[in-house]
Amino acid sequence: MYNKCKDIQNELVGMRRDLHKIPELGLELPLTQKYVTDKLKEYGIEYTLNEGDSGIIAYINKGKPGKVIALRADMDALPITEETGVDYSSTHNGKMHACGHDAHTSMLLGAGKILNENKDKLNGEVRLIFQTGEEIAKGAPVMLKNNAVEGVDAVFGTHIGTILDRTIPAGTFIVCPGPVMASFDRFVITIKGKGCHGSTPEKGVDPINIASHVVLGLEGIIAREFNANEPVVITIGKIQGGAQYNIIPETVLIEGTTRAFNEDNRQKMAKRIGEVALHTAEAFGGTADFVMDWGAPPVVNDKDMADFAGKCAIEVLGEKDVITRVKAPNMGGEDFAFYLGKVPGAFMFLSSANPEKKTDYPHHCSVFNIDEDVLWKGSAIFVKIASEFLK
Repeated sequence: MYNKCKDIQNELVGMRRDLHKIPELGLELPLTQKYVTDKLKEYGIEYTLNEGDSGIIAYINKGKPGKVIALRADMDALPITEETGVDYSSTHNGKMHACGHDAHTSMLLGAGKILNENKDKLNGEVRLIFQTGEEIAKGAPVMLKNNAVEGVDAVFGTHIGTILDRTIPAGTFIVCPGPVMASFDRFVITIKGKGCHGSTPEKGVDPINIASHVVLGLEGIIAREFNANEPVVITIGKIQGGAQYNIIPETVLIEGTTRAFNEDNRQKMAKRIGEVALHTAEAFGGTADFVMDWGAPPVVNDKDMADFAGKCAIEVLGEKDVITRVKAPNMGGEDFAFYLGKVPGAFMFLSSANPEKKTDYPHHCSVFNIDEDVLWKGSAIFVKIASEFLK
C-alpha cells in the first residue's frame, strides 16, 4: 500500500507549494482550513471542524472493528518575511512557512488519500489530526478539548527539515525511544525602578542595572543548581528598556525561554527564575513581576511505539536510511508532547537537508526550505505505520 505514495509525489509537491503561499499564524487559519477540507472532500474523507480554532479531525473507517490510530500534522506558520526567492514564496507579507508545517500537512493529506482508497484493508480507524498553533504551543490542547485522541490506541507525528542535524542526508528517517525533544516555556520579567536623570542616578532606582544582575543570576542557576548530566537551558531572548541615553527609565522587560527533559527540572527552573528576579530587584531597591507562560512538556516517545515505527520505516526505506538512536535529544520543543501525555506513540523526524538544493538551513530562518523529493517518504511511512497497526 505504501508504495502508492510514490505515484502521488507530484501531487504532494503541488499541495505543499499551494500551502506555502498562504501561511497563517496561531489558532485561526481560515485559508489553510479551507484548503485542507477541500482536499478531504475531494478524497471522500469524512471530517469534523474544531470548536475553538481552525483545527480539523478526519476519519478513515470502513466500519470494521479494531484499534484506532491517530496521525498528526501541524498547519501554522511563523511571523517571518520570506527570502527564499522561490516562485511559490509566501503571498502573505511578514508570514512564512519556515518550519515545514506546509510539508507536514501535505504528507498527511497524501497518506490520508492512500489509506482511504484502501480502507477495506484496514481493521479499525485512522484518525487524521490537522492541528493549529504548534508554534505557540496552544493548538494541541485545543485538539484534546475536541476529543482528538479520545479512544485512540496510538498516535504518531513527523517533523521534516534539519531539526536534529543538518548533516543528516535528505530522505533519512529518525525515530528513537524516550525523550526526543525538550519542554519549551516562555517567561517574562518586568523590572520596576524609579526613573531619573542620568546625571544623578542616586535620585532614582536603575532598572537597567537590576536587569543586568538578574541576567547574570539566571546564568548562575544553570551553572550551579542543576546536574550537569541533565540538559537544561535558560535563554534570554529579549531585553527592552529605556528611550534616551541620559535618562534612567522606570521599567525594563526581560523575556526568555526554558528547556528541560523532565518535569521536575522544568518546574524548578520556573521557581528559581522568579525567586532570583524578585530578590535581586529587592536588593537594589526595585521590584520584579514574574510571569511563566507555560508551553509544552518534554516529548517522550513510548519505547514500543518507537521501535514499531522504526521497523515500519526500515521496511519502507531500508536500514541505511533509518536512524533509531541519536547521541542526544533535541532541545527544541513540540506540543505533540500533549498527545503523548494521553496516548502511547512516537514523534519522528524526516531529514530534508540537501546542501546542493540549499535546503540545509535551520528552521525559523527566512531562507528555510525543504528538499521536496522526500515528501512521498513521509506519506509512505505514515501509511505503513497505520496499515501495520490496524492489521
